[in-house]
Amino acid sequence: MGRPAFDYRNLSIEQRLELIGEIWDSIVEEDGDAVPIPAEHIAELERRLADEEANPHDSVSWEELKKKLERRK
Repeated sequence: MGRPAFDYRNLSIEQRLELIGEIWDSIVEEDGDAVPIPAEHIAELERRLADEEANPHDSVSWEELKKKLERRK
């Protein structure tokens, strides 16, 4: 792998994370089978989804969680 076409280090962390997401999405869109998902990950995701569906009021929004974490500082 050669030198990147641009210097990503000049991007903010938020911009880098967005770039990572865009790159990941492009890989999945191009070939969804390119990145195999281990069976135990699928099982865990299914377990979490079932738990969320069974207990919808147990969830906390990202905004709520972020506020709680900021209060801990």
